[in-house]
Amino acid sequence: MNTDIAIRLAEADDAHGIAVMSRDHIESGLSWKYDAPRIARAIRHRDMVVLAATEPEGRRDALRGFAAMEFGEERAHLTLLAVQPAHRRRGIGRCLVDWLLESAVTAGIASIHLELRSGNQAARRFYRALGFSETVLVPGYYAGRESALRMIRMLRSPGPLPLAWRPPALGQK
Repeated sequence: MNTDIAIRLAEADDAHGIAVMSRDHIESGLSWKYDAPRIARAIRHRDMVVLAATEPEGRRDALRGFAAMEFGEERAHLTLLAVQPAHRRRGIGRCLVDWLLESAVTAGIASIHLELRSGNQAARRFYRALGFSETVLVPGYYAGRESALRMIRMLRSPGPLPLAWRPPALGQK
């Protein structure tokens, strides 16, 4: 891991930088959906976690990467993940995903889902290395022009969580 990077919850001041990174590194060649107002709403949304990877002193102009994940009852959706090109392959993306995975396990999530551009081989290898499996190819997913590859990582079997505590049996001595 890169020790020069701190992972923290994103704040309202991070919305613009995250939106620009999304536009430049995720949505490149597509219409810009994740603009600053949408990112700001995600940061405030109770079912979303948006993380920022920054310089340890937390300078807003030092955004190196980010991730956004929406939590449901049993499923989470990794909506966005990007790392500045000059800072890739230093463990930042892995740290972001590890933080979200730990949060998902704590929240009792059964599976994490994501989509990526089917031609993005680097992202495909990255997610496979983190335990994600490919599920289906969705033609025209991105603006009707590009296919998406859906991936999943199972964290537990679907269904109700088993109770960790059970009362003692009555009548036993």
